[in-house]
Amino acid sequence: MELLDKMLQREKENFRRICNRLLSCCFLCKSNGAGKSDYYFVLKYKNEFKTYLEVLGYRLEINEELGVIQLTNAYNYNRLNLKLYESVILLILRILYDEKKRELSVSDEVIVNLGDIQDKYLSLQIREKMIDKTTMRNALSLFRRFQLIEILDRDLGNEESRILIYDSILMAVRIDDIRKAYEKLEIYRKGKQTDEETDENEAD
Repeated sequence: MELLDKMLQREKENFRRICNRLLSCCFLCKSNGAGKSDYYFVLKYKNEFKTYLEVLGYRLEINEELGVIQLTNAYNYNRLNLKLYESVILLILRILYDEKKRELSVSDEVIVNLGDIQDKYLSLQIREKMIDKTTMRNALSLFRRFQLIEILDRDLGNEESRILIYDSILMAVRIDDIRKAYEKLEIYRKGKQTDEETDENEAD
């Protein structure tokens, strides 16, 4: 492939691996230690990545201010449909990110705990009881896969267990005004959707 001719063999292997990683999880975060080198590799060869992925129908968006790379599909294929509770938890994480970020300096990591998520959920009066452990665990595992969060403590039955929210959540949930997140949660609260319904995520 002429596009990769100037790369060393090791770099070609990295290129293929990172393309597959992006197709799988959509995001690369500079703040994620495990993906930091991949983030900078994409910056180094961003024209090659963009050209190759465009052939497949994808757009590569690089936000160097956030330190986040996102892959989206130009034809709206391969979108992830979230279950209702997954959508609710994602919106709550986005709200908590904004609230915590206001209290921190620009470079500080945003860390919340399970108690913060449950407290916000209960305060919104979407349901009378807390989110059950299995639902919470499945949703957080999904968001971890997509590089939106990192689970810092494995005991997800403990309300003090911590969750690191990556800046990628700003690109996954593109809500300019956080009030819109509350408005959507209000729709859920009024019961206009059921637990069996799905809600399309804004990230591919």
